[in-house]
Amino acid sequence: MTAIARAWDNLTVTGKILVPLLFLVLVVAPVATVLIALFVGPWVVDVLASNLGIVRFVVAITGVLVFTIPTAFVIIYMEMKVIARMNLRIGPDRVGPYGSLMSVVHGLKFLSKEDFTPTGADVPVFTLAPVVVFLATVMTFLVVPFGPGLVAQDLNIGLLYLFAIGGMNVVGLLMAGWASFNKYSLLGGLRAAAQAVSYEIPLTLSVVGLVLLAGTLSVYQIGAAQAGWFTDWFVFRQPLGALIFLIAGTAEANRSPLDMTEADQEIVAGFATEYSGMRFAFFFFAEYVNVFVMSALIVTLFFGAWNAPFPFPDVAPALDPGSLGIGLVLLLAAAPVALTLLFAAPFYLARSSTPAWQALLLGFITFSVVAVGGLLGAAYLGLDWFAGLAWFMVKTFVFVFVFVWMRGTFPRVRIDQLMGFAWKWLLPASLLNLFVTAAAILVVEALNKAG
Repeated sequence: MTAIARAWDNLTVTGKILVPLLFLVLVVAPVATVLIALFVGPWVVDVLASNLGIVRFVVAITGVLVFTIPTAFVIIYMEMKVIARMNLRIGPDRVGPYGSLMSVVHGLKFLSKEDFTPTGADVPVFTLAPVVVFLATVMTFLVVPFGPGLVAQDLNIGLLYLFAIGGMNVVGLLMAGWASFNKYSLLGGLRAAAQAVSYEIPLTLSVVGLVLLAGTLSVYQIGAAQAGWFTDWFVFRQPLGALIFLIAGTAEANRSPLDMTEADQEIVAGFATEYSGMRFAFFFFAEYVNVFVMSALIVTLFFGAWNAPFPFPDVAPALDPGSLGIGLVLLLAAAPVALTLLFAAPFYLARSSTPAWQALLLGFITFSVVAVGGLLGAAYLGLDWFAGLAWFMVKTFVFVFVFVWMRGTFPRVRIDQLMGFAWKWLLPASLLNLFVTAAAILVVEALNKAG
C-alpha cells in the first residue's frame, strides 16, 4: 500500500485524472456490463420483445436523426469542392485529408457562435421555427425506401404523407420570417409562402400520372414496381413528369437558381437574416438534408429506386463456416497474417532501405483495403438489401451532384419570373402530362380487351 501511495503522489495532475478513468474504462465498465447482461439482460429482452412496435419506432427515429448529420456534412463538403472545381479553384484542403473535415469545422463553428435573439422578436415562435423546418425535412425519411425492406414505415398513402409533411417546411419559414421583427426576414417568409403555393401544385400533379401507372400511393411499392431492366423505370414512361418534378422539387428545396426565400443580393438572407448559432445551423442542416431527400425521391419515383439498371444472376448464399471443417476454419483464421506478410514482401524487397516494420504496416494497410473490398463485394452479391442500398445511394448522390451543379452554373431568377414560370408553364405541362397518361392507359386497356 505504501508503494501504491508513493506512486500516486508522484503522478502529475493529468496522471491523477487519467489513471482512474482508465481503471473505470478497462476494469469497472466491462465487469458492470457483464453483471448487467447476466442479471438484467433477460428482463430487458422480455420487455423489448413485448413492445416490438415501440422499439422499431424508436430505432427508426434514432437511425434517421443520426443519419442526417453525416449526410449534411458530406453534401456540404461535396458542394464546396464541386463548385470550387467549377470555378477552377481547389476548395478546402487544410482540415483533414483533402479538406474532408471542413464540414465538421463548420458544425463546431455554429456550436461556438452566440445564440442571439433580436429585440422585438416573438421569442417562442422565433425559437421553434428552425425546429419545425428541420423536423419537417427529417420526417420525410419515414417513407423513403433505401433498399428492399429498408424502409421505416411502408404507408399505403406514402405520397400523400410526403406532400403533407413537406408543406410543413413552409410553415417554419413563415414562422421565422414573421417572428424575427425584420423586414427582410418577413419578405423571405412571404416569398416562401408564395413559392410553396405556386410549386406545390405542379409538384403534386407531376406524380399523379405515375400513381395511375403504378396503381398505388405507397412509395415503397412504386420503387418495387420498377424492378428489372432500366427500361422499366418510370422516367421512360413519364419523362415530362420527371422533368416537372425535378424543377418543382428544386423550388421546394429552396435551391439555386430558385432560392428566392434567401436571395442574398435582394433580401440579405431572407428568413434566416436574424438567426445565429445553433438555430441558424438547424436551417443550414435542413437545407442540405432536403437536397438529399429530394434526390432520393427523384430516384425512388422515376429512376428505379434501389433496383440495378439490369438484373444480376442469383448468387448462392454464403457458406456456413461450421460446415467447412475445423482445419479449413483454422486456415481462414490464419489467412490475415499470411496475407499481410504476402503484401508486405513487395514493399520490403523493392527497396533495401525499407525497415521491416514499415513494410509490415504497408502490407497490413494493403491487405485491409483488399479485404474490405472483398467483403463489400461478397455482401453485394450475397445480400439483396446491401446491393439495393448501394445502388440507391449511388443514384441519389448523382442527383445531389446535379443540384450542386445547378447552383454553380445557373444565375438566380427574378421573383416574378419564378412565379410566372410555375403558373404559365409548369402547371399546364403537369395537367397535360396527367391527361395524356390517363388517355394512354385507357387506350392500352381498350386494345387489350379487343385483343
